[in-house]
Amino acid sequence: MFQRISRWLVVALLAAPALVLATGPDIKLQDVEGKEHNVNEYIGQGKWTVVAVWSADCPICRRDIYHMTFFYDEHRKKNATVLGLSVDGIGNRDKAKGFIEAQSLNFPNLIGEPEDASRLSGAMFIGTPTYYFFSPEGKFMTQRIGPVTQQQAEQILLDLEKQKKL
Repeated sequence: MFQRISRWLVVALLAAPALVLATGPDIKLQDVEGKEHNVNEYIGQGKWTVVAVWSADCPICRRDIYHMTFFYDEHRKKNATVLGLSVDGIGNRDKAKGFIEAQSLNFPNLIGEPEDASRLSGAMFIGTPTYYFFSPEGKFMTQRIGPVTQQQAEQILLDLEKQKKL
């Protein structure tokens, strides 16, 4: 009996670091195909995560979101990833899907409502575009309201890395 308990304890202790990493928000949203995902599938997986909150009707999003496609290409196999969050709502799924295609977004995108953006970060959602930055452990670190270039996102991550080491 003791051997079974001790084996179970060893397995639990070995699994503990993996459980600590998966601390991203627990929010379920759909992708443009209607498949449900939990945002913690993307956040808190050992990489920095930039959540780009956008709307198909947002002219700034349309003009500047391409920067995140370059950021994603540059960092996805290294230290960071991108998750898009359309706040157009499920009823406007086709509109969001058209935006993703027109902008050639190469990173995963989910669809929600404006209140989902607030729930994601715990911060008040002002409008689109908004960028949320999460640590590799899934902790919300900061937000940027307005356009963000690839270089600006990289600088924010460098600053956050320095802050974590203090």
